[in-house]
Amino acid sequence: MLLTGLGQVVPSLSWQIYVVKTIITGILLFHFRKYYKKDLDGCIDLPKAIEAVCAGLLVLATWIFLEDFLPKAGNPTGFNPAEFSLGPVSEKTVLAIRILGAALVVPFMEELFWRSFLMRYLVNSNFQAVRLGTFTWFSFMAVTLLFGLEHYRIIQGIMAGAVFGLLVIKQKHLAGAIISHAVTNLGLGIYVLTTGSWHLW
Repeated sequence: MLLTGLGQVVPSLSWQIYVVKTIITGILLFHFRKYYKKDLDGCIDLPKAIEAVCAGLLVLATWIFLEDFLPKAGNPTGFNPAEFSLGPVSEKTVLAIRILGAALVVPFMEELFWRSFLMRYLVNSNFQAVRLGTFTWFSFMAVTLLFGLEHYRIIQGIMAGAVFGLLVIKQKHLAGAIISHAVTNLGLGIYVLTTGSWHLW
């Protein structure tokens, strides 16, 4: 969170900060994997995996096609490597890290925080005693709203948070939400690269 805030304060260093943030978060996720392994125990079956992919594509569609119709918070410039002073680092390297961070690191980290931790913590502060996917209106709505407020595109963020949260509630497993989140982020990255719609990043 500190690095994300620093990137907004010092936009000229945003790509370096993103790389550092992605690497640090990836290392921490690997190092502490034994603490969240239970949330990922077992494999989700094919129907649930397909359900997760379809949900991710639905979120992707709302993110792209509702862009011009929904209110937003602030005016971020997006992530366009062509506008950065990359020095000896190639633009392709920065783009690859951006894609990998968005499609692999972010889905794991955000789903662990929002749907595994916070949605259960709001049911009981001893969150590990709460079954993953336990539903209460307060925990579901609070996490969905906060997830949306975390994003510049607040309404799309709320929609995405609702979809990912409902997947966890329905499947009682975190893998579906991670897959769905990854499909959305990877799809958005591919869309941005192929259309040059850098503002969506």
